[in-house]
Amino acid sequence: MKAALLAWLLAAGAAFAEPPAEPANEDALLHNISRRAFDDPGAMLAELSQRQPTAPTPPREAAWLFARGRVLLAAGQAEAADAVAGQLAAHAEGADLGWLLRAFIQERAGKPAGALATRALAGLDKRCPVGDEARAVRELGCDFRAAWEALRLLQREQAGQGALFDAEATSRRALALARAGGDRHIAALSLGQLAALQQSLDQLDEARDTLRAALAEAEGDPVAGARVRNNEAVVERRSGNLPAARAALEAGLALAEQANAPHLMALLRSNLVDAYMHQGLLQEALAAGRLALPALQRFGDRTYERSLHHNFAVAHIKLRQFDAARQELARVAELAVDPAELVPRARELRELGETWAEAGQHKEALAAFHGERDLNARANERNRASALEELRRKYDSAARQRDLELLARDGQLKDRQLDNRRLAQQAGFAIGALLLLSTVLIGVTLLRMRRAQAQLTASQQLLRAQSQRDPLTDLSNRRHFLAVMEQRARETGLEGFRGALLMIDIDHFKNVNDRFGHVAGDAVLLEVSRRIRAAVRASDLVVRWGGEEFLVYAPELPGADLTERAARVLHGIGGEPVQTAEGPLRVTASIGFASFPLGGAASPGSPATAGLRLHWEQAVNWVDMVLYKAKAEGRNRGVGIAAVEAPDADTLAAILQDFDAACLQGQVRLHALPGPAA
Repeated sequence: MKAALLAWLLAAGAAFAEPPAEPANEDALLHNISRRAFDDPGAMLAELSQRQPTAPTPPREAAWLFARGRVLLAAGQAEAADAVAGQLAAHAEGADLGWLLRAFIQERAGKPAGALATRALAGLDKRCPVGDEARAVRELGCDFRAAWEALRLLQREQAGQGALFDAEATSRRALALARAGGDRHIAALSLGQLAALQQSLDQLDEARDTLRAALAEAEGDPVAGARVRNNEAVVERRSGNLPAARAALEAGLALAEQANAPHLMALLRSNLVDAYMHQGLLQEALAAGRLALPALQRFGDRTYERSLHHNFAVAHIKLRQFDAARQELARVAELAVDPAELVPRARELRELGETWAEAGQHKEALAAFHGERDLNARANERNRASALEELRRKYDSAARQRDLELLARDGQLKDRQLDNRRLAQQAGFAIGALLLLSTVLIGVTLLRMRRAQAQLTASQQLLRAQSQRDPLTDLSNRRHFLAVMEQRARETGLEGFRGALLMIDIDHFKNVNDRFGHVAGDAVLLEVSRRIRAAVRASDLVVRWGGEEFLVYAPELPGADLTERAARVLHGIGGEPVQTAEGPLRVTASIGFASFPLGGAASPGSPATAGLRLHWEQAVNWVDMVLYKAKAEGRNRGVGIAAVEAPDADTLAAILQDFDAACLQGQVRLHALPGPAA
């Protein structure tokens, strides 16, 4: 009987053996169970119950509770997982893990999880100090896997909001923890996430080097390898190499099939839908999506299910199946989305807008472009704040170093003064000489302190100036434009906007980035901004409005002069090719322009439209509308507002709601400018 029992135990293998007593081995076991629950939560829940000790110590009891909460959440039992989080919150050793589990629950529900992850990290950091991860794991009992999970959630939210510099720093710290703990699986995942961030920061060569390191870490681990291949597809897709992105996803799918990981297979198939679709393989895309959808629904993966419905909608638009596309978009709207995910949502809206526009559905395209622009503006502001915060930290560090040096010198002076006093008892002449020397040294130190303070003040002024400039083109940004509008309103006391606006959009700019890379795209943006400044007056304000869009504000510019100015800008941009490292590129632009207050005759007996006052944001909407008109009519042209007939502000607003109809009925008269010939 004993021999039979021993044989059964040997056949069952290490997966069903009693775990070693060492906490490090037990932590690895629990992490492995939590990870495998992603693809088989039922089996992992049973294994967890079978393996749990009958009377674990309080710290180990918290670890087992946390693992149970993770597995319950993977099984779709969010309420049961939340109850476990409540138990952890009341546990003497489990409060930090309770916050982390609640962060996972938020992420699963499509809600912001960064704040809860940060709260968990604040407690975990007591044993996992930044900068000395190896000693923390070896000597301080750092729960590096829990800290890694909290950092992953935080990095995901930072990247989603456009704070790429913060996200990169968070990802590198997570990688340091993974390596300090010797966990190659999570190290490979960290490297894959870091590569995607490097590509977003236009560091393509570094991203590919990081991917190679990630694949080396994932050697022999098909699940980690599949996830790294997914990151590789993200890098290649965003850099415009669609065949390489598809090949990476297909390689990842093969690894997921090898690991018998159905949930991971569904994720990769969902991403393959996008890869097939952008290579024109629409039927293959729909077929791959239909294979992925049941698995995503079975696992309750609302995030990827939502992304899949979005891809279905794009495919149906390309097939001109508009009703089916709208049904898919309705399903997208039903599924919760994390409001902090600014960047992914902006990409979705951009793709939708371009696809609707290609299909000739201009109303839907305009709505998508407006939504995308708002999200990009918020993401760009977040990224700019992240970059400025990094710069401010560097300046603060330099200032603190200078303060320490001054304190050290001050301490030295005080020591010398004490020496002088002792010497004064022995020689009056010597004390006079030493006092004189001390006075000179104090004067030099004070002079240096004043210079250091002046440098710090100059640095702060530079930071304020940089916060109102676009870092690539050195043009004004939206924040500066808003400040100018507020200042003019205070100075003039006018209730409405006065002046002329030109909204400029580079035609097919996405193709430049996709075909030639971001370096060529940046060269085009720099040259176009230079040509715009050369075509307008020195007193005109040129703003990088967002992405490939620019706004020119010209105070007190009459309609006839505005038309001539718009023509100069149009021909200045498209008249000559732009020289890039990839060779000369022909670049054209579309322009919408208008002079405010809007002019034109009103109906008999009613006040003139010229008396109607608009806020500057409404004025921007008007030029944005005629810019869209220029793009819809074939691009490489300008469209301006010659006259508008409206007796009151309500009529003016109604015209903007159905602009095309107002043009057909003669309420709006437009002036068209052709662009330079090819």
